[in-house]
Amino acid sequence: MYVVAGTLIVIAVASPISGLLVFPIAGLIIFGAYTLQKNLTASEEEEIESTDAKELEEMKSPESINDLLHVDAIEFEFGYGLIPIADKNQGGDLLDRVIMIRRQCAMELGIVVPVIRIRDNIQLQPNEYVIKIKGNRVARGEIMLDHFLALSPGVDDDRIEGVETVDPAFGMPALWINEGMKEEAELSGYAIIDPPSVVSTHLTEVIKRHAHELIGRQEVKSLIDNIKNDSPTVVEELIPNLMTIGEIQKVLMKLLKEKVSIRNMLIILETLADYATQTKDIDLLTEYVRQALSRQITLQYSVENQALKVITAGASLEKKLSDSVHRTEQGSYLSIDPETSQTIFQKVSEQVSQLQQSGIQPVLLTSPAIRMYMRQFIERFAPELPVLSYNELEPDIEIQSVGVINIS
Repeated sequence: MYVVAGTLIVIAVASPISGLLVFPIAGLIIFGAYTLQKNLTASEEEEIESTDAKELEEMKSPESINDLLHVDAIEFEFGYGLIPIADKNQGGDLLDRVIMIRRQCAMELGIVVPVIRIRDNIQLQPNEYVIKIKGNRVARGEIMLDHFLALSPGVDDDRIEGVETVDPAFGMPALWINEGMKEEAELSGYAIIDPPSVVSTHLTEVIKRHAHELIGRQEVKSLIDNIKNDSPTVVEELIPNLMTIGEIQKVLMKLLKEKVSIRNMLIILETLADYATQTKDIDLLTEYVRQALSRQITLQYSVENQALKVITAGASLEKKLSDSVHRTEQGSYLSIDPETSQTIFQKVSEQVSQLQQSGIQPVLLTSPAIRMYMRQFIERFAPELPVLSYNELEPDIEIQSVGVINIS
């Protein structure tokens, strides 16, 4: 309206049209524009005041405080430089990858991974990201969006140039190379990974490593309810007469901590129903469940048509561990003097290092009586080393001992 009034005034001045006719019309239009503008401004101010008052009331309400107390099970935070991998408008597919990660973990581990909260964080470096479990940071990484991660085949090629780094998922030395170097690196045997795949692989490994922290009583109840729909008898026999939800949760946590899938919940519950009448020791019940899952554990660590290469615990080591077990009303625990602990640590480290240098995934094999105590000791310095007992392997699998751990 201001533009129209200004145009009329220009016409009155620059043309033969009488100003006595045009100026009053232009004045009315200017007055109308001013009145509308004033009303709109007042309306906007009232709306802002109303919004501010509403937000203030919401901040004072108990519900607002309760929202601040909520902690997400899994959080993925990233710097502003990594926004393109999460923004669909920029071609990012991180949200789709997260859906696939949750499906993969359900298939492999048998758990329903909670919703993963994804958000940007301006306090992080532009190319940095962190992964949090229940509010605490458990992993971090840094990626270069316009590069590719090249993992060495074992023998480095001096012609391949890039920024030295470490693979965030597995801790292996790697290089960030540009697209021009990609083809040559592939011909040299390097494994080439794009940045979104680096992030999704790291997130998957973190979830697997901390799966035992993600399964609470509510999640266990949901898993049991699914079994109850098809096999109500075993659930009614076990709960609550023999075990509580919390006790079953502890067994499942111990299995997941050692990367044993709990997908076959029916076998787990039936085994607990069989042995819960004999003992209430959670560690012992877990061992019975592991033995019932022997076929699954065997397939997890064996390679088809190949012997399972293992490090065996010698007689002297097993006797020392067995003699060091102390049993109390609260359960059993291992108590070893520092000198013996150091000796065992050195022996195990030497054997594991030799196998890893040969490209063999080490597995420590012990008798069923001391497996859980050996695991308690090993996890302090080698949490990724699988510790199995003879009863957890199928009779038809070929076992090849490539090392024996004894202590004097």
